[in-house]
This record gives sequence, structure tokens and C-alpha cells, in this order.
Amino acid sequence: MVLFAVLAVRQAYVQLIAGPGIAANSYNPRHALLAERRGRILAGDGTVLAQTVKGERRYPYGASLAQTVGYVSIRYGTSGLEDAYDAALTPPDTTGDMSSQFAEIVEALTGRNALARGADVITTIEPAVQNALYSRLALHPRAAGVVLDPRTGAVLALASVPSFDPNALASQFQALLHDERSPLLNRAIDGLYPPGSTFKIFTASAALDSGTVTMQSTFYDPGYYTIGNFTLHDNEFEATGSQDLTGAFALSSNVDFGQIALKMGTDTFYRYIDGWGIGKSLDFQLPANTDRVPPASSIVPGELAQMGFGQGALLMTPLRMALLAATIADGGSEPRPYIVRQVVRQGGGASSYGAAELYAPISADTAANVKNMMIAVVQRGTGTPAQLPGITVAGKTGTATNPLGAAHSWFVCFAPADHPRVVVAIVVENAGYGATVAAPIAREVLRTALKSSS
Repeated sequence: MVLFAVLAVRQAYVQLIAGPGIAANSYNPRHALLAERRGRILAGDGTVLAQTVKGERRYPYGASLAQTVGYVSIRYGTSGLEDAYDAALTPPDTTGDMSSQFAEIVEALTGRNALARGADVITTIEPAVQNALYSRLALHPRAAGVVLDPRTGAVLALASVPSFDPNALASQFQALLHDERSPLLNRAIDGLYPPGSTFKIFTASAALDSGTVTMQSTFYDPGYYTIGNFTLHDNEFEATGSQDLTGAFALSSNVDFGQIALKMGTDTFYRYIDGWGIGKSLDFQLPANTDRVPPASSIVPGELAQMGFGQGALLMTPLRMALLAATIADGGSEPRPYIVRQVVRQGGGASSYGAAELYAPISADTAANVKNMMIAVVQRGTGTPAQLPGITVAGKTGTATNPLGAAHSWFVCFAPADHPRVVVAIVVENAGYGATVAAPIAREVLRTALKSSS
């Protein structure tokens, strides 16, 4: 009787006190049993992006969404949406819950035992847009792109190259981990790049909104501008001559925008940096890198001038640049990005997510003026390769120099310009001019996305 009493006490300790800790232990083999009933990850139209089949996690979209959807592995853990929504996707575990265990026993004895499944995570991804984005980025060694709806902040596509096949993770993980191209990195939300001339969207907005310049202001660009012992130049030492603000923007004059930043001054420039939330968390449903902004106290005139056209120590993610364009497209309101629309639980319970505003950094009039300048970029400026027949596209090219190789190719745009439904941000590493490489990619992605959203 004493021995039975000891066993009873031990069992009570394991179940009631140690049970929750044992259940949560990542080495608990019960997790392998739970994996069979793990919830699905779905696209907005119900297309399966991840599901468990015969005990194995399958990813039908493979490399296209590898970093975004992520993976779940007993050996290598979780990443992407599989990690961010692991608690919802994992079926309820009753190991540490006495009442739930008793309910399971009763259901089993009465023949009504239906093992609970994990929740389904429904994303905002549109498969056709995702395919168009990834297939074009995959033609380059390293690139990333974001497509979103500026009206809501819903992410329609997210892609990063190089990628990997999550279905073959077990056999490839060590090689992926040591690959110098960093295929596990989600460049679309974690890659930090100098934004180059795409950042002139910000500088033009801040200068207009603060009254530093007007649409009628004129500038002269002889191809260079000297600040103390530092001289800045346009790309390939071009010179745009005398231009108004729209001309300086459309022809992407570094000299003009360096002078605009200097005229604005550090205090005003950084007031708008803060107003746009640049360098702050995006409150995104996936962990996303924050922009790198040098402290205002460290800024000297030469650095401020470079930041005016997206160079210097400034580093941004493609997601952030998409949000800059979305702010212009949405009349001065910066949407909060989101990629998960709903979490649907067994039995009908659901959590929904939708549109919300992050910031309102500029007025509607300022946004309208910058939009018109972005239209001029595509109609008669550096962004003509992004033109679409019958559709007015607003965009901005960027050719971002970096000390580690050839310039990065950028293009940020939205369409239709009169009632924007789609924003696209593209960066192709070490590929040169934004107009030559990134703009044609954005054009084709825009074409597909506009058809999908019509």
C-alpha cells in the first residue's frame, strides 16, 4: 500500500506540477504526434501553401514562398509564418490540462473522440501575383520584391532570391546555413539596402510638406555640388541643368535633392523621418528588420545631402520602400502592412486582421503633388520602361551605390495612378540602373496584379 501511495504521489506530481513543463519541452516526442494534426497555411483564395500529409509537412509553392511561409522541423525548429503562428497551427495539447485529459477519455469511451486539429492560417497572398513576382526575380542571383494593396496594407506577394526548397530541408539545411548567398534570409523584409533615388519620394514629400520648396521652385544642376571638401555627383556624372521640382524628380538629380535636403536642415529632415516611422517597428505579423538611420547628432552637411537622395548611412528594407509608395498612393496615410487575414480554429472560432493606419506623415495635397511627380517619372523621366498601355503608372527609379560592388537596382511604383490598387517595390542586388533591371520586373508584376485585383 505504501508503494502504491508513492506511485500515486509521483504520478500526481508529473501530471499536475511537472506536466505543463514537460508538454512544452521541445524534445517531448509527443510533438511529433501533434504534427500530424497541424493546421494549414492558405493563400487568400484557399490555395494550400503548407499542410501535413501522412506525417510530413508539404509546401506546394516550394522556393517561391520558402522564407515567408517558412518551415517546421523537429530538428531545425520553425521559421516564417510557421514560427510566427506556431501556437495557433499546433493542435491543442492536453498533457498539462487535467480537465481536457478527462474529456478526451470520456470521448474515447463513448466513441466520439475526434482529435482536435490546429487552426488554419489564411494569408493575403495572391498565388498569381506571387508566381509572377518570384519567377522574374529568380532570373537574377540576388533580389527581393513586395507587392501590397495601398488601400489596406495587405501583402499580395513577397519574394526573396536566392531561395530554397522547404520540402527538402532535412537534407539541405547544413548547406543552406553555410551558403554565402544567404538563401534562408528573407530579403524582402530583412534585407537592408541603401534606397538610392527611390528615397527622393520621402525627400520631396518632406520638403513640400514643410514649405521648404514649392512645385514652382527651380534648381540648377551642373553635374556636381561641393560641400566643404566633399563633392557629390549625379549618376555617371550626368547634369540635368535648370529644372523645376518635377523635372528634378523625374530626371532624378542627386545634386538638386542634395541641396533640397540641406535647405530643409537636419531638424526638419529628422522630424519627417520620425513622422514616417522610419527606423521604427512596422508592427508586421512577421519579424521584419528595422531601417538603419544614423542619429541626428552625428549628421554633418555632406551626410545630410547624401541622405536626401538615399545614400550615406541610410539603409531600408523593400517592405519599407513599398510603404513609402503606399503612403503617396493612399493620400498621405501610411498603412500598417499585414500578411495574415484570419486564423480559423476548429469549431468555427476565428481571429481576423485588417486595415489600420501606422502614421499620417504628410498632407493629402503633398501626397497628390508627389504622385504627379511619380507619374512624370514614368511618362517622361527615368522610369519609362515601367509604362503599361492604357494604365497610368506612378513610380521612382533608384540606382543605389554601395561599397561592396555594383549598384543595386531599385524601382518603386503604384497603379492605376488615379485610383491606386497595387504597390510594387523591387530591388535587384548589384544589377545597375533601376530603369534597366528593376523597372521592367515591376511592370510585369503590376500587369499581373492589376488583372488579379480587377
